[in-house]
Amino acid sequence: MEVTMKEKKTAQKLQLGASKIPRYLQHCCLFLFFFAISTPTQAFDYGDALEKSLLYFESQRSGRLPYNQRVTWRDHSGLTDGLEQGVDLVGGYYDAGDHVKFGLPMAFTVTMLSWGAIEYWQQIVDAGELEHTLEAIKWGTDYFIKAHTSPNELWAEVGDGDTDHYCWQRPEDMTTSRQAYKIDEKNPGSDLTGETAAAMAAASIVFRKKNPHYSHLLLHHAQQLFEFGDTYRGKYDASVGVVKSYYASVSGYMDELLWAAMWLYKATDNEEYFQYIVSNAHSFGGTGWAITEFSWDVKFAGLQVIASKFLIEEKHKKHADILEQYRSKAEYYLCSLLNKNDGGNNVERTPAGLLYIRQWNNMQYVSTATFLLTIYSDFLHSTNQKLSCNGGTVNHDEILSFAKSQVDYILGSNPLNMSYLVGYGSKFPQRVHHRGASIVSYREHKGFIGCTQGYDNWYSREGPNPNILVGALVGGPDNRDNFEDRRGNYMQTEACTYNTAPLVGVFAKLLEMEKQKLFHDSNSLLVSSF
Repeated sequence: MEVTMKEKKTAQKLQLGASKIPRYLQHCCLFLFFFAISTPTQAFDYGDALEKSLLYFESQRSGRLPYNQRVTWRDHSGLTDGLEQGVDLVGGYYDAGDHVKFGLPMAFTVTMLSWGAIEYWQQIVDAGELEHTLEAIKWGTDYFIKAHTSPNELWAEVGDGDTDHYCWQRPEDMTTSRQAYKIDEKNPGSDLTGETAAAMAAASIVFRKKNPHYSHLLLHHAQQLFEFGDTYRGKYDASVGVVKSYYASVSGYMDELLWAAMWLYKATDNEEYFQYIVSNAHSFGGTGWAITEFSWDVKFAGLQVIASKFLIEEKHKKHADILEQYRSKAEYYLCSLLNKNDGGNNVERTPAGLLYIRQWNNMQYVSTATFLLTIYSDFLHSTNQKLSCNGGTVNHDEILSFAKSQVDYILGSNPLNMSYLVGYGSKFPQRVHHRGASIVSYREHKGFIGCTQGYDNWYSREGPNPNILVGALVGGPDNRDNFEDRRGNYMQTEACTYNTAPLVGVFAKLLEMEKQKLFHDSNSLLVSSF
């Protein structure tokens, strides 16, 4: 067996610590140590998963790519976005395997990346991935700054889903419409402004120490956007009709307004935002909705989890009754994930134990659920509390163990031994439903590839994609753990930015746990050898 660098360093530490131990016992100890690390177990390299997950966001970049772009099969694209409307909308992210820039899922992606960085900053630093994490966040927030062209104006979408889906082209060859759509005072979109405000407020916390000027700029935009969304209320899909078939706001805008106020409170410590969360708790559904989904559309569970953590702070004691109601709904959600609610009000699982919400792109719900479970486990651990469900009490270790089981399923601990994180492990989806990945790289073949040519020559191919969409979390298996690796099977093989984003922080957390376990096991082995 080949010994990794990590194992060599640990062995070196053991040798240093054993300098006063008789040599024959040192050899005995080291033999036992290497025997232990050679014992076959299903172990996952969370550091590798973290690195790969951040690479995925470089594959999804729109605009002029930077000099340090690591995903080399991509090139510049969408360089005239906004030109027809007289505004610079170059940049941002493509949401999935197509080339439309949808504001709502893009903003949620950035919020989740930022939240992960806030919760697991030191773990990401220790993994050596801080700069790549900041770059992934900033690629989105730079675009939001451009898209917020005046206090009460935000560009919601670039491109058109209908025409885009008629074409199978690389982003570098785009011939589809790049029409841009905005919301304003006459055509409001409180859900979109709310989520974008949340993303920029969360990112402002991330950049506070590293780039204070940029952090202040993000916070300024976040505050303006929240005021715009709260003053001129309405659903963005009513103002931007073309988005209805793709990212309709089913939950409405009240969850996003509460969500934005929550992140602005965390970013500013301004009591007015906290009062907004408390005074609108009932009327906006914050303490009324108990649901089993956290997603780009439905923010209640995330909001409720953050509100729960305020209960331990002395300054919030006077609002304990409202915060307790938030916590009750947060714990209903968490208990449903853990199969601990009475009366069958639990999230379904596949036979092999994967959370299953719905048929289309189920992994997005698994990754968000895993994130909330992980941070709530940390909260309970730090405050010496347990989770009380109708079906019993759960400690923080049990919650974290279940969250880890979901991540391990994603990485290959499943009936198919398939990693659903593309590029990770030896077996992963080869035919991801993704235009750019499925067509020869523009850098290798600069000849134009048209709409029908792409469908005829590339989409219909049975072979693997020529480019590996590293770090993409695909839609995943069905409710029986079955998965069909076919490009046309978009419900299972398409990946989205908001699938991978919540896992960045979780991978960093699990990597730290594995390092601590290795250190603890090596120390225990050393002690037990004498």
